[in-house]
Amino acid sequence: MEYFLLAIIALSSGIVGSLVGLGGGVILIPATLFIGINLGFFPEITPQKVVGLSVVMMIFTGLSSTLSYMKNKQVDFKSGFIFFIGSIPGTMFGAWLNKGLDLPSFNLFFGLFLVFLSILLFVRDKLKPIQWFVQHGKQTNFTDKEGKKFVYGYPIWFAILFTFVVGTVSGLFGIGGGSLLVPAMVLLFLFPPHVAVATSMFMVFLSSIVNSASHIYLGNVPWIYTIPVIIGAYIGAKVGAGLNKRMQSKTIVFVLQIVMLLIGIRSIIDGLFN
Repeated sequence: MEYFLLAIIALSSGIVGSLVGLGGGVILIPATLFIGINLGFFPEITPQKVVGLSVVMMIFTGLSSTLSYMKNKQVDFKSGFIFFIGSIPGTMFGAWLNKGLDLPSFNLFFGLFLVFLSILLFVRDKLKPIQWFVQHGKQTNFTDKEGKKFVYGYPIWFAILFTFVVGTVSGLFGIGGGSLLVPAMVLLFLFPPHVAVATSMFMVFLSSIVNSASHIYLGNVPWIYTIPVIIGAYIGAKVGAGLNKRMQSKTIVFVLQIVMLLIGIRSIIDGLFN
């Protein structure tokens, strides 16, 4: 039964993560902790093991999404590799920090982070895009299917510094760097939203390999649960990438904002009172 539940959670995580470029850990981690500990399906699970499971899942979420987005030429591979360079030391540092978190501390910090992300997504459309980074960085021209032209870019030094922070958060919480990277790419670097999502998933794929290696070394990966999670996440990521091409993502993002806010508040309460 627990394997079926994990596969369903991973399927949902893959769909949401690929659709909006977040990686999927924001769904997998709290849901797995809830059914594992609160409902007692696998009480031996720990925050460290859930994070290890999440980063392994995101290898396959990122790979499946990237292969799908490549067909529409939405992935900016050069930017993805630049962002990956900054995230490598960050993911290692975050995985090391994760060792010191017990369950109440993890729930509290994870909940605060989810609330922050949900608020950031709520105000994202109201924030005025910043032109400075494009004007002072390497610029790229892109024309979408409707013929709309975009000019986006960033200073490479800032991108590497920023993705170090993104990698640290990813390694600490196992949620995938896209939760921070996509809003930054759209607001700071002026990426077209679909390119931002596709490029984010490519970076999630690359950084999750390093992140997984760190957590495997630390003994954080519960291998017995990886098969249903990998299968569910890979299929879900393909479904999410397909939905991204066909529908407006604003509705999905709005639902995700509400879900993240509710999960975040619940995690904070668990961290403070349990």
